[in-house]
Amino acid sequence: MKKKNGKKSKPRLPTLEEMLSYRPMRNDMLSWSKNSEDLVEIKVPKFYSNIGKSFCKLVRKEQNFTAKMDKIGSIVWENSNGQKTVEDILKILKEKFPKEKDIDQRLFLYIQQMGSLSYIYY
Repeated sequence: MKKKNGKKSKPRLPTLEEMLSYRPMRNDMLSWSKNSEDLVEIKVPKFYSNIGKSFCKLVRKEQNFTAKMDKIGSIVWENSNGQKTVEDILKILKEKFPKEKDIDQRLFLYIQQMGSLSYIYY
């Protein structure tokens, strides 16, 4: 990050055109499945380091937690295969949820959040 007057500057948000052209891809280090309601559940490690994993074993706690996606998140996750653009995914969402308000903004925030968590890359 660039510094201005000793302060860190905020990263620039992508333009609409940039966001629509992204090709999100799931992090292949994360395993996932669908539950009985056909919603995606992602297994996410609590720790990536050996020390953290050892700590979980020591206190006899699960090394992963499950991130449960809603109906929109499940569709986005399944289509984040590196082949479809955000624009393609947006079209799918608009077809499946025609009455959903602000679906485009929800998608953009979802993509950015999943990217910041390293669940997807784009």
